[in-house]
Amino acid sequence: MNPRELKNRNLDNEFIFSTSRSSGPGGQNVNKVNTKVELRFNMLLTSGFSEKEKELIFKKLKNKINKESEIILVSQSERTQLMNKVAVTEKFYDLVSEALTIQKKRRSTRPTLSSKIKRLEEKHIRGIIKRMRKDSDESAN
Repeated sequence: MNPRELKNRNLDNEFIFSTSRSSGPGGQNVNKVNTKVELRFNMLLTSGFSEKEKELIFKKLKNKINKESEIILVSQSERTQLMNKVAVTEKFYDLVSEALTIQKKRRSTRPTLSSKIKRLEEKHIRGIIKRMRKDSDESAN
């Protein structure tokens, strides 16, 4: 699932934002203005995901979800509170969409005949180079 599809679900009204002083860029502004933005999203109370999707998110993002079933993300890289708010919401959508994306299982394949032949030829050439080096070392002594 891509982040654009998630944005269409209108999860923005379920976000809880809090701000604090940032340690990021901004010069003296850092000491005066609350630019760090923290986003909290409660997975149990949301109606934006089906139960199957919630299970998948809980399984894949277990390290990012606290005991109250909240996903907590922080952004403090920008100079303004608004830009950090935008950055943290983008981070949320990217994270959740990645968790909801089901990866294809890898099918193991066998090497082709041409790749086997190429590998053996390269080994043979390498062996010749080493033999030539060995012969030149003995003649130098």
